[in-house]
Amino acid sequence: MPSKTTSSEAVAPLAYRLRPKTLSEFAGQKEIVGEGTPLRTSIENDTLSSLIFAGPPGTGKTTLAKIIAETTDAHFVQLNAVTSGVADIKQVCAEAERMKQSFKQRTVLFIDEIHRFNKSQQDALLPFVESGVVILIGATTENPYFSVNSALISRSQVYLLKPLSVEDLSAIIERALKHPEGYKRTISMKPDAIKHIAESANGDARIALNLLELAVLTIGSNITLEAAQKLLSERSKRYDKKGEDHYDTVSAFIKTMRGSDIDAALIWLYKMILSGEEPRFLFRRMAIFASEDVGNADPRALPFVISAWQAFEMVGMPEGEFFLAHACVYVTQAPKSNAVTNAMYGAKAYVQNAPSLEVPYRIRNAPVKAMKEHGYHEGYQYAHNAKDAIVKENYFPIGHDAQTFYEPSNRGFEADIKERWERVKKMVRG
Repeated sequence: MPSKTTSSEAVAPLAYRLRPKTLSEFAGQKEIVGEGTPLRTSIENDTLSSLIFAGPPGTGKTTLAKIIAETTDAHFVQLNAVTSGVADIKQVCAEAERMKQSFKQRTVLFIDEIHRFNKSQQDALLPFVESGVVILIGATTENPYFSVNSALISRSQVYLLKPLSVEDLSAIIERALKHPEGYKRTISMKPDAIKHIAESANGDARIALNLLELAVLTIGSNITLEAAQKLLSERSKRYDKKGEDHYDTVSAFIKTMRGSDIDAALIWLYKMILSGEEPRFLFRRMAIFASEDVGNADPRALPFVISAWQAFEMVGMPEGEFFLAHACVYVTQAPKSNAVTNAMYGAKAYVQNAPSLEVPYRIRNAPVKAMKEHGYHEGYQYAHNAKDAIVKENYFPIGHDAQTFYEPSNRGFEADIKERWERVKKMVRG
C-alpha cells in the first residue's frame, strides 16, 4: 500500500517531483557550486557558515537549501518569512540552543523569502546567528544588500544566482523526459522544441518544467517545434516593475544609451514597454539622460525629449510608441558629455563645504541710494558696454579664489563652447 507521501508526490507538479537531491543532479550555477568551488566543498564536508542565496525565481535557491538538508548532519529547520513571526524565530532558536548544549548538534535554519522579514524579525534572529547557535541560509529574490539587515549580511556569505542559460534549461528538460519520476509514457520531443521551451522560460527552471508539463498535457506525446511555438506564443516575460529586474533593466537601458548603441537601447526600451512599464517613467529617464549624459554636446537633446513627451501626452498609446522610440534613438546617437553633470556636483560640493559665501559689494543689489553710499554696486562694470560683452571681474564670493567646475568636452557642440569658454575665462579672470 503506497504511503501518504508517495501518493502526494505522484500527483505533485513536475518541478516538485524532479527537484534535484544531490549536487551532481543540480543544473547551472557552476561558478557557485561547480567542482572545487568553496561552497561545494563546504557542503560536501558539512562545514557550512551562514549563507544568503539571492537571485530570480527558478535559479536554484531553495533547491540548494534542500540539497544541504539532505547532506548535512546538522538539524535542519525551515521557516517561511511570509508566515513566520518573531515568536517562531525565538522558538526555533531556543530549540537550537538546547540541541547545541545537550547534543553538540548544530542547527541549519533555512528562511525562504527572507526579504519579507521586517527589521524586528531580522533583529530577533541576529544574536543567534552571531553566536553560532544557528547557521542561517536565507533565500531571496530581492537584492539582499537592500532588503536584508546589514548585520546579517556581514555575518553571511552572499551568493548571487543568475538566470539559467538555455543550455542548462535544455538539460533540465531532457532529464525530465528520461527521469523515472517524470512521465510513465515515452514523450517524443524534437531538439528544436526543447530549445524553444528553454528560451521561453527566461532563465527559470520551474517555468521550464511547468511549460513542459503544459505541453505534454495539451499537445500529447509527440511535441514538435510548431506545436510548442503555437502553445507558448503568448508567454510572459520576467519583469517586475517594483523588483530587482526592473532596476537591472533600467540600468541596462541607461548604460546602453550612454554607450551609443541604438539597436540595443531599443531592445531594453521595448522590454520595459511590453512588460507594462509606465511610458512617463521612460520619458523621465530620457529627460534626465539628456542633461546628465548628453549635456551641451547636443543642447537640442533635452528639448527634443520634452517635445516627444508632449506629443505622447497628446496622442497616447499605442501610437505614442513612435515618440518613445524617436526620443530613444535621438539621445542614444547624440554626442555624449558629462561635463555639465561634473560641474553641477563640483559646484554643489564646494558650496556645501564653504564656511562663508559673501557676495562682493560691487555686484550686490542696490535698489536705494543709501545702499550705494555703503559701497553697494560701487565699481560694477556693465558687461554690455564692453567689447564682446566681457569685462575683467571677480564674480566669486569674497575671499574665494576663482574655481573651475565646468570643463567642456571636445564632443559635438560642446567643442565650440569649450573654445569660447577658454577665451572668456582669460578675459574675465586675466
